[in-house]
Amino acid sequence: MQTITKTYNVYKFSELSEDAKQKVLEAMYDINIDYDWWNYVYEDAENIGLKITEFDLDRASFVHADTILSYTEIADRIIAEHGETCETYQTAKEFLNDRDNLVAKYSDGVKLDEVTEENEYDFDQDCDNLEEEFHKSLCEDYRIMLQNEYEYLTSEEAIIETIEGNDYDFTEDGELT
Repeated sequence: MQTITKTYNVYKFSELSEDAKQKVLEAMYDINIDYDWWNYVYEDAENIGLKITEFDLDRASFVHADTILSYTEIADRIIAEHGETCETYQTAKEFLNDRDNLVAKYSDGVKLDEVTEENEYDFDQDCDNLEEEFHKSLCEDYRIMLQNEYEYLTSEEAIIETIEGNDYDFTEDGELT
């Protein structure tokens, strides 16, 4: 029986040549998306009362979602939990403002925060349309969040952060050891 021991040099990503670095980036392009990378966005949506059921970032480019709470509750949660610079915050704020204006429109002119009984049908029709538009806007906001997350996770910056964070070693030509 014979034992052969082979010795070779290993390098950190930053020590590789530019060609070897490019080879590593191409080989590890999916390192950050080879799991359910979308879970954080799904959890965020559920926290505000929206359950994402499916999405596509390719040609179809959509998010489908079901509501868990009323649209007013969803908007209130977004206002409480999302920052003012977040697109969902702006969407929720606009919805709540439009809904308040709708209630005032169908009020008696004195109690602006109550819909009169004779105006309930018209209010319900308009409110259904408003809620449908709010739902579409939220789905689009979450599609954009998913798209941005995907683009970041597949960026060279994120791939390098993962490689360095996991302290990977490579051969001189960029092969993972």
